[in-house]
Amino acid sequence: MSVNTEQELRSQILSLVKEYYKVGHPPEEFVPGETPIRFGGRIFDEEELVGLVGASLDFWLTEGPYSVQLTKEFSEFMGMKYTVLANSGSSANLLAFSALLSPNLKDRRLVEGDEVISVASAFPTTVNPIIQNRCVPVFVDIDIGTYNIDVSQLEDALSPRTRAIFIAHTLGNPFDLDAVMAFAKRHDLFVIEDTCDALDSTYNGQFVGTFGDLSTYSFYPAHHITMGEGGAVLSKSSQLFRAVTSLRNWGRDCWCLPGFDNTCRKRFGWQMGQLPCGYDHKYIFTHIGYNLKMLDLQAAIGLAQLKKLPAFTEARRQNFTYIYDALKDYEDVFYLPEATKGSDPSWFGFPLTIRPGAPFSRAEIVEFLEEHKVMTRYLFTGNILRQPAYENIEHRIIGDLAQSEYVGANTFWVGLYPGLTTAMIDYMLEMFKEFLQR
Repeated sequence: MSVNTEQELRSQILSLVKEYYKVGHPPEEFVPGETPIRFGGRIFDEEELVGLVGASLDFWLTEGPYSVQLTKEFSEFMGMKYTVLANSGSSANLLAFSALLSPNLKDRRLVEGDEVISVASAFPTTVNPIIQNRCVPVFVDIDIGTYNIDVSQLEDALSPRTRAIFIAHTLGNPFDLDAVMAFAKRHDLFVIEDTCDALDSTYNGQFVGTFGDLSTYSFYPAHHITMGEGGAVLSKSSQLFRAVTSLRNWGRDCWCLPGFDNTCRKRFGWQMGQLPCGYDHKYIFTHIGYNLKMLDLQAAIGLAQLKKLPAFTEARRQNFTYIYDALKDYEDVFYLPEATKGSDPSWFGFPLTIRPGAPFSRAEIVEFLEEHKVMTRYLFTGNILRQPAYENIEHRIIGDLAQSEYVGANTFWVGLYPGLTTAMIDYMLEMFKEFLQR
């Protein structure tokens, strides 16, 4: 009786995983009016399952070889020197902003009470790290159509306490990076690009997320690639990279990769703080940090997903154009989305805002679409200051936030992710037509 080697058994298991995928995850049959037209979702095949099961056989579990490889490949894809993986896009935002308060930055570090320019119509976790670090958000308005920051308000938002700008590329549509980066350079401000909804979008031919001091990404199931949960922080700065890495890893000063020791070549030769000389560098803490690492199981999925990103992006752009062309006939009742000048978005969703005087409300069309299995979402928080959690936060506002108020009452979006077939999109458009012809 022959004894299978470890490699032979592994090969047999992974071969069976591929077979299981075909049986366990057959294509979903689309039944109009019964099958949900989702706003987003995971797209995967046997490669993700093979990666996941392969990582589970290694049983590394926490950050390990797959994480190291994904860090390398993501950095190469984005053309950025430093990538730090995290357990979610929200954690990535927390790490990126917290790094701006790092002692590593010396005189440039932010301190409690400093002001940070953001937008009122935002996802909460773009704003939360500002508040959690006891800094003060300064809310400016957005433009309807692009749904990004109204750059004409930047100068009005400036004060002697302004130290940073932290804003997102909304629904995959890049904000005006020329204006924002020029303003930041003029006033020596940090810029964090929240790119969680905009992976693979470009501005003047350059990936968004490569302009600011730091950028963040999310790998939630609805996003451009998924690992279930997961996120990343990118930077060109070794100083910021060290701060983000330390904050992610309990605040530890050591930067060794998983499974390695003594990368610095003087593990027991450091003198820091009031510790005894030679204290183990693995247990020297220079930040008050967290444990926000990605699991190796997630990274294995991410490696397969990253290879598919260009095809995913092409599908998103094609679906956007298909929906846009079909809804152009209804511009009398809708503001249609507008790509920022000079950009090529990898759209996350298709936003629509009901025009003043339209013979229906958002509630009416959303209710109709949802009843007919077309999923919808609002544009995040609307005006975030209307949300219960933010009613009493310390903040400043610029102007009356009229567009954010309007979006909060009149904007919604539908899906265009690669999992939607032409038949699904046609059904969705037919439901729009049926409602609007009423």
